[in-house]
Amino acid sequence: MAFLQEEELKKMGFKSLGKNVLISDKCSIYRPYEMEFGDNVRIDDFCLLSGKIKFGRNIHLAAFSNVSAGECEVVFDDFSGLAYGCHVFTGTDDYTGRTMTNPTVPLEFKGLKEKNVLIGKHVIIGTNSVVFPGVTVSEGCAVAAMSVVTKTTEPWTIYFGNPAKKLKRRLNKLLELEEKYISNE
Repeated sequence: MAFLQEEELKKMGFKSLGKNVLISDKCSIYRPYEMEFGDNVRIDDFCLLSGKIKFGRNIHLAAFSNVSAGECEVVFDDFSGLAYGCHVFTGTDDYTGRTMTNPTVPLEFKGLKEKNVLIGKHVIIGTNSVVFPGVTVSEGCAVAAMSVVTKTTEPWTIYFGNPAKKLKRRLNKLLELEEKYISNE
């Protein structure tokens, strides 16, 4: 995997760019001027990023992930990430047939609904999971592979399924490791 050079990243015109930002040269980026990157962010091959996205520090998006922010915003809080093939959306078309769909149709003919999405601190979202508009995946949550998150989660809990349901509490011992990591910087 080849990452874009710092000079290339600066030329892309991001709203802000932290230190040690690694973005694959195979990543597709739309509206970079709306994106903010903290320190130590890594975006792998074949990811698609679009719109208002704010990355905290120590964020990882694995290959084939898609983060689609229309007029709303997706925020990744510190130490969070997406495993392979995850999708995060701030908008959805109306599928009832009352309105038209797809990006080639002007907004006046569509029933597009958009809401912000927050991926909290120390959240990990498992392979091929989907996060829908308006969801907050609360601090410390783990979402198991192939889950569909349609509602806001409780902190430090593990979720699984379609729709995602609470399985059990998640340990928060990693907070001690975070403290050591930060103090070593």
